[in-house]
Amino acid sequence: MPHDAHAKDTAKQAWPVFRSLASYSLSGDLIAGLTLAAIAIPEQMATARLGGFAPQIGFFAFMAGSVGFALLGGNRFLSLGADSTITPIFAGGLAALAATGSPEYQGLAIALALMVGAMMLAGGAFRLGGIANLLSVPVMVGFLAGISVHIIVSQLPGVLGLQSPSGPTLDRIGVLATELGRTNPVTFCIGFGVLAVVFVSEKVSPKIPGALIGLVAATLAVIGLGLESKGVNVVGIVPGTLPRPTLPELAPEQWVRLVPLAFVITIVVMVQTAATTRSFPSDPDKPADVDRDFLGAGAGGVLAGLFGAFPVNASPPRTGIVAETGGQSQLAGLAAAAIVLALLAFGTGLLQHVPDAALGGILLFVALRIIRLNQIVTIYRQSFSEFLLIVATAALIIVLPIQQGAFLGIVLSLLHGIWSTTRARLVEFERVPGTTIWWPTHPHVTGERITGVAVIGLQAPLSFLNAPGFRSDVSNVLTTTTPQLLVLEASGMVEIDFTAAQILLDLFKACSEQGVTVALARLESVRAQDAFERFRLFDVLSREHVFHSVDEAVRTLAKAE
Repeated sequence: MPHDAHAKDTAKQAWPVFRSLASYSLSGDLIAGLTLAAIAIPEQMATARLGGFAPQIGFFAFMAGSVGFALLGGNRFLSLGADSTITPIFAGGLAALAATGSPEYQGLAIALALMVGAMMLAGGAFRLGGIANLLSVPVMVGFLAGISVHIIVSQLPGVLGLQSPSGPTLDRIGVLATELGRTNPVTFCIGFGVLAVVFVSEKVSPKIPGALIGLVAATLAVIGLGLESKGVNVVGIVPGTLPRPTLPELAPEQWVRLVPLAFVITIVVMVQTAATTRSFPSDPDKPADVDRDFLGAGAGGVLAGLFGAFPVNASPPRTGIVAETGGQSQLAGLAAAAIVLALLAFGTGLLQHVPDAALGGILLFVALRIIRLNQIVTIYRQSFSEFLLIVATAALIIVLPIQQGAFLGIVLSLLHGIWSTTRARLVEFERVPGTTIWWPTHPHVTGERITGVAVIGLQAPLSFLNAPGFRSDVSNVLTTTTPQLLVLEASGMVEIDFTAAQILLDLFKACSEQGVTVALARLESVRAQDAFERFRLFDVLSREHVFHSVDEAVRTLAKAE
């Protein structure tokens, strides 16, 4: 292959945007980009204000996210930018370190974006996509419910025309309740009017830029009716500055203090990025390349820091808009970023009279949208214990400082996973009458046993978490049934760790001393097979006692007995 052709082919494989230029028509991407910009402009402004930043910083984050993901990401539709899920978390964490809106606050936000971006790049490079599974669905649902409460409490004062109270969330709710009588009716109408416009537009079609329509209508009302004189606060002058390379001037200890917060934000970004790319796959016939998209999100995060912005995240709603409006590639995101750049360069004067209440109305809609009420009801009906997990996670997010609540939510999810694993107990098998199939014993299924034969298994990885219980259960079977042949059905044992291997060695030796023959059936997991080799379990269990099925083991060894 000629050198030039080879270089061109390599570029197409490396960067989705180059591949897009070679394979797709621009018309679909341009239409999708225009729609995306109409959705993103008011949303990015509102999210920036939610975090305590000037509106243009939200634009910087969106442009950085779009460019970074186009460079390294794999998903053709994913939109990266300022996100209302992570903004309350890092804003709360940064507010504990510096005054909101201060230069130090801005510097910490930039440093945090760089750190989260670097962690995402590392996650993609080392193929750590499995980390996205750290948050179970109930914990994620509770997490979003708690975040929505924070957003609502932070935005209601602006929508009602009241002073924003300080302190813990519950205290702020109490203060707002006592101040409702002082609501500015004009501000109230603007905020909830925009909320209504966005809500109706979303119901009619997600493609309708309801937020932009509401924002424009509210701005025209402010200008035409002179509402600033009636106590309506507006965004004010938005500098027409363009993003430029920026590095924070922070002491080493300040970087260190950001590490826990960066870890929490990274986990949430990983979870949401993985969920987004799986929900809107580039190719339905192929599994989503989560690790590749981590690289794109990481590049967007690093660029956001260099642009002087804050951490960015994947947006499921914006990604859905790109997919539904004919987007073919990341060129749609780049087109939207170009429109935002043009607005920054030539149209910031249009933003001067945007009312704060309108941005608050948009965020109230976002807060209500992320509450997954249907899932909460379903989980309540099908698994009350996991419903309590939702309640506990939401309570942690609401009652504690939000960054601490988010961290404990991650811990709660891990504890839930550990608890689920430790619940795995030994399962006894019976033969289905008239067949060679051995099936777990069930009260509603009639099975048959063979005298002197016990067939057992564990339908979970065998690890230090459940191995002691497994040993106890096996000992109980040996005591109560006194079999001559014990068959371990191992299809569910996908993993065996060191502690579990030592317990298996002890069990095999104990069976040998008691005159019980041990057989192994259906050891299907490659990792479990490797564990038997590494931990030298075959030194105690003869390889001749390893079978592809329980029936084969019983026919071979029961007869020998």
